[in-house]
Amino acid sequence: MLLKNMRLERYLMTGLLAVFHLWSAELYAQNTATISGYAKSGNNSGLPGVSVAIKGTTTGTFTDESGFFALKNLKPGNYTIEASFIGYEKASSAVTVKAGQNLTLNFNLKESQTDLSEVRVYGKTESQKAREQAFTVNAIETKQYANTTADLNLVLNKTAGVRVREEGGMGSDFNFSINGLSGKAVKFFIDGVPMEIMGSTMSLNNIPVNLAERMEVYKGVVPVDLGSDALGGAVNIITNQGVSNYLDASYSYGSFNTHRTALTGQITSKKGLIVKGSLFYNYSDNNYLMKGMEIWDETEYKYVNRDFRRFHDRYMSVMGQLEAGVVNKKWADVLFAGVSYSANDQHIQTGTRQDVVYGGVTKNGNAFNTTLRYKKDDLFTKGLNVNLFASRSVDSYIVTDTTGYKYYWDGSRVRTSLGEINAAKSVTNINRPRTFSRMNLSYGLSKNHSINLNYTFDHLRNENYDELITDHADIPGILSKHIVGLAYQHNLLEDRLTYTLFGKYYGIGVQQSRYVSATGEYSQANDFQSNYGYGVASRYKLKGDLGVKVSYEKAYRLQEVGEMFGNGYTVVANLELKPESSQNFNLGAYYGFRVNKHKVFLEVSWFYRQANDFIYSVVYRSNSSVSRFENTSKVKIDGLEGDIKYTYGDLVNFNLNVSYQNAINNTKYSVGSSGNNIEATYLNKIPNQPWLFGNADLMIGKNDLIGKNSRLQFNLGSQYVHWFYLTWEAFGNKAGKSIIPDQFVHNASVSNSWKNGMYNISVECKNFTDNLAYDNFRLQKPGRSYAVKLRYFIR
Repeated sequence: MLLKNMRLERYLMTGLLAVFHLWSAELYAQNTATISGYAKSGNNSGLPGVSVAIKGTTTGTFTDESGFFALKNLKPGNYTIEASFIGYEKASSAVTVKAGQNLTLNFNLKESQTDLSEVRVYGKTESQKAREQAFTVNAIETKQYANTTADLNLVLNKTAGVRVREEGGMGSDFNFSINGLSGKAVKFFIDGVPMEIMGSTMSLNNIPVNLAERMEVYKGVVPVDLGSDALGGAVNIITNQGVSNYLDASYSYGSFNTHRTALTGQITSKKGLIVKGSLFYNYSDNNYLMKGMEIWDETEYKYVNRDFRRFHDRYMSVMGQLEAGVVNKKWADVLFAGVSYSANDQHIQTGTRQDVVYGGVTKNGNAFNTTLRYKKDDLFTKGLNVNLFASRSVDSYIVTDTTGYKYYWDGSRVRTSLGEINAAKSVTNINRPRTFSRMNLSYGLSKNHSINLNYTFDHLRNENYDELITDHADIPGILSKHIVGLAYQHNLLEDRLTYTLFGKYYGIGVQQSRYVSATGEYSQANDFQSNYGYGVASRYKLKGDLGVKVSYEKAYRLQEVGEMFGNGYTVVANLELKPESSQNFNLGAYYGFRVNKHKVFLEVSWFYRQANDFIYSVVYRSNSSVSRFENTSKVKIDGLEGDIKYTYGDLVNFNLNVSYQNAINNTKYSVGSSGNNIEATYLNKIPNQPWLFGNADLMIGKNDLIGKNSRLQFNLGSQYVHWFYLTWEAFGNKAGKSIIPDQFVHNASVSNSWKNGMYNISVECKNFTDNLAYDNFRLQKPGRSYAVKLRYFIR
């Protein structure tokens, strides 16, 4: 198998490099010009998102967060440059550029009462640019969801190739998968910073959508500048990076006594000091109806199925973050220091099976984090850019299991001397201090050649103990990770062809005191593992907005602290755990075109994953209440996905995507077997994992329908998940196989904005047909629910 894998890697790399060689043969030299400058408002502050385009063409761009724009690779000649922005008068300027010239051009835009529906935008949004890069990435604009009660999980779950499978209502555990790889194989970032350093209380299903300006989903192959050991892909949440002042405040109330409050804002002083802040609060009783639950009926003297409300599933979370710093200084483009605090209070209703119900188990946690970030372009020499980030955090939580009762779905209980989860009562404390730092250096060797170096250091101390037995951790563990990435990018044919070659180093060190039975003492055990990955990503524009993309990576995912050291109550340590690895291959194409106000974007891709040493949770020995993580399986996944987007001005926005993924067990002989008996599940589909699903979203909006500068908008979303096996398909007869049936869920919302989006109100209904919906291990999700949201936004 090893030789076969090596041959596959060699064939892929050889084939890709051959393609690059053929494409490179078309390279020709041509002198070009650049027009750059700033678009500013009447108060001389930079305007982000302004469309700057060459009149009479579709060539253009958008200004960045500081109002800066650059039109590159222009042929010598005469041009008329136009700048347009919603709510401002259009400005234009006639220019003449010569070969090799870098021309500076600035615009000062005046506010206007022009009909917003007539403003035409020729440039590309940041999301469009992300989709056209060499890596396979989905880019999601969150603007259309700003007036809904959606969290980030719900929005991401509408994306092709992504499945978010929650175990219940607000705050419940969830499984996030990209192209069939899930769990810790997928990494999450906020503005390029790993979200996990903010503590375990921070999660995608409690972060409001208003916190994000857009999200980028990398599939399989991840660029080195994220400094990650992602195996299945990564999600980068990008917040508002503009320098203008703004305030975004919202509150929503909904079914199951659900409250969501979010507040984000920024203010800039006259001396250039910028202060950013964000705050969110979530609360829900999560007392939705559980349908068809089995319970013993004394009167009928048999088990019956009845509907019961969840009764011990309350969830509360809060997060506050504050940053202060400066931008656009001679010595720093960006310098910010920040602090954040997050906490949650959670009741635990069920485990992995909903026939077992808890009535007294709780989990409470909090995290404190300090950060420092610095960015400077053209440091010491032109083309040398540096980006530094460092943080120190402490993450703590307590799991309390001391009720001494066994509960049932009707709320009844019987007294026992045991805990609800484990055999003994426990109050488990987990403390994890963490130091994280990352350095990213990029250098433009020339116009078409650049290199990127990234180094990430992550040091974490794990302390867990049961306070009913002791008040401290006797055997704390230390986990340290070193990730180094080096990439070379080459642009050819006037940027029609671009490719990136990269390599990665993964190092992980483990320190843990181990008990030596012969001496009755603890001895310190140290272990260090090193692995090397590599890959390539390329994009070729056939013409205009028609292009093809191909990428490959041999990736590793290092062990997490909970996998190595356990969680102190249901998961035991396994210090022999190895990193998991995968060969990831993507091939895709995209095409976009515009006819007047009609705009269409199409994308299709094929993917292949071959993962080894997969880290799975398995029952530990004969104790079914305790598990541990082991390298147990090999998995092979291939599939197709397609995405179509259509917009008509600002009136209609429609999106449809379909995903098919064939994930099979590629483990021929089980771990520890003699190699004579083939596993019964060999080449079976991976159970409890959807393999065919799709999403459709329709938005219809009209300006000035209810007053001037207002907007009325209707959103309708549907999601379909085809049936899939809950357990291995090789076991049991066809009629008795356990499956999760087809699911079809629909959501709808209507909202209205006044004064160009300053005042907003929306009403929405999720799962309005009240269909039964399942996720992990057939755990029921909430049925029909309603919510209303009020939002105030000013810039």
